[in-house]
Amino acid sequence: MTRLINLRSFTTACCIATLGLSASSSVFADTWESVKSSGELKCGAAIASPYVMKNPRTNDYSGFFVEMCREFADHLGVEATYVDTNWDNIVAGVQSGRWDLAMALNETPERARAIAFSEPVSYYEVSFLYNKDNPKLPDSVSNLEDIDKADITIAVMSGTVQDKAVTGSLENANIMRLPGQDETRLAVMSRRADVLADANDTNLLFHHANPDWSVVMTPTPPLAPQGVAFGINQSVPEADIQELNEFIIEKRESGEVERMINEAAQIAVEQME
Repeated sequence: MTRLINLRSFTTACCIATLGLSASSSVFADTWESVKSSGELKCGAAIASPYVMKNPRTNDYSGFFVEMCREFADHLGVEATYVDTNWDNIVAGVQSGRWDLAMALNETPERARAIAFSEPVSYYEVSFLYNKDNPKLPDSVSNLEDIDKADITIAVMSGTVQDKAVTGSLENANIMRLPGQDETRLAVMSRRADVLADANDTNLLFHHANPDWSVVMTPTPPLAPQGVAFGINQSVPEADIQELNEFIIEKRESGEVERMINEAAQIAVEQME
């Protein structure tokens, strides 16, 4: 009798699991049609200038991925909605369907096993920003060996591509993992950290806002060069992904992406001042 009950329980559990998988998969069937029915395109937003920014006074979002999300929502005939998240949770939100698109994601091998990706909107590599008056650093930092020392602390946003890149490339330096971009920058400005590891264009913006003390070093060969794209659930139909890709390619080829990047860069510099 016990064996029969267990067998029945096992069969029931399998049926429930199968139904659950079917329900989960159906959530992403004809994704853009579902978005149109709901009237909103949800975009997961983890902060990283100039890709995704948020004005602390107004709570308004800006950045060239924010604008791309808004314009794709216009393409679909719906409103764009931005959902606060962080870099540790942004992939999980795509998997669970909390948002339709995750903004400004690099396609790492780990992420590619969990979610799908659009065409790149822009391109990325890791650079390092430091205070030129820091006595622990040489007058000219030219390579990773110059900062990979036991008395050097490198600030980085936890869970990001740059976090994984410095973790895999540096053996001796101390890595200070912080939740957001503001925290990493403050750590370097207050000299709690010696070096800031971030995206090349993001660090360049920070340097332009602080030219009196900051210097940027970009390693050769490039560290973690990748495209920056939208993250999408793996169950999204190929036709829907193709529609997004065609939208991105058209924006790139028309020069619209470059315009968005320039405008976002100006906003980012103004927010730093």
